[in-house]
Formats: sequence, structure tokens, C-alpha cells
Amino acid sequence: MNTSFASSARMAWAALRMLLVLTVVTGIAYPLLVTGVGQALFNDKANGSMVKVDGQEVGSRLIGQSWNLPGTDKPDPKWFQGRPSNSGYDPLTTGSSQLGASDPTLVKNVKAAKKQVAEFNGVPESEVPKDAVTGSASAIDPDISPDYADIQVKRVAENNGLTAAQVQKLVDDHTTGRTLGFMGEPHVNVLELNIALKELAAKS
Repeated sequence: MNTSFASSARMAWAALRMLLVLTVVTGIAYPLLVTGVGQALFNDKANGSMVKVDGQEVGSRLIGQSWNLPGTDKPDPKWFQGRPSNSGYDPLTTGSSQLGASDPTLVKNVKAAKKQVAEFNGVPESEVPKDAVTGSASAIDPDISPDYADIQVKRVAENNGLTAAQVQKLVDDHTTGRTLGFMGEPHVNVLELNIALKELAAKS
């Protein structure tokens, strides 16, 4: 009995030591190491790719946001608008509408959205791109296609006292091409574009 108890005690002590070692290594040392490397080598990305204007954080390059008239859910004509969001751009409740491509509700919503986008931007419905009326899988996509940005140029220019050529140049300057020339699609970050727009309008 004593031998059996002593053997069990040794095994329990060994297991406890292993638990303590693994807790320190995986629960303390490894997270600190990864955090340190991230802060040292990828500080911007590790901290959420935040964008600052005049020293104040105005958003993240990675998370879309609404550009509505103050206190309303109506889009502000002064700003470039992003993709529709099923979650209101809430990063804590990401996800799509879960409606299939042939779902009658989705089809109805897309048709209504296409009409609204066309009227809002003063363009034919045939010029409204897909990303203007459909949300991304995450519901917080911060980017839009160059085509969607292009159909907004005239409206944005008129509401900011700028020429269409000035605003189009902003779009062109903020269009990012495919990664390595073949991965992904060209896109425009809405937050960065609107910041540049605000700066340009302030100078005019």
C-alpha cells in the first residue's frame, strides 16, 4: 500500500510540474513573445491598423464604417459610401445575411438597393456594380471596387465644391491593384479615400 501510494504521489507531482511548466510556457511566455514580436516588427497591424487624423483615431483600415448624415441612417452625399453591411459595421457581430443567391428575399433586396444606389448617384441601374448592393461575408469590408467608387465621383464632387476631375484623381490615387499582380481584385479603401477627400475639400 505504501509503495502504491508513493508511486501515485510521484506521478501526481510529475503531472503537476508538467502542468505548471506548460502553463508558464504556453500561457505566459509564448503570448508575451508573440506580442513582443508583433509590437516590434508589425506595430501598426498588431494594433488594429488604426488611422489617425490630427492625432485622433478615426477608424481602422480593416473595418468598414457608415458614412451617414448625422443622427440618421441615410447616406451622406458628401462622402464615398461603402458596401452594405448586415451588421451595421459592428465588428462584434460579423457575418452575412445567410441568404442564398436565389432566395426571393435577397433578390428583392438587391433590386431595391440597386435602384436606390442608382438614384443616389445619378447613374443608370446598369452601371451599379455588385459590391454596391451586396454585403461581404464579414459585413465589415472596408474596401469597394474602383467601379463603385467611379459612379460616386460626380455626386461627391458636387457636394464638396470640387470638380469631377479632382475627385476622380483621388479615386485613382487610392486604388490598390492586385497583390503581386494576380491575387485578389483592385480595391479602394473607403476610409482613406474619404480622409483624402476631406483634406482636399478643406483646401478648396
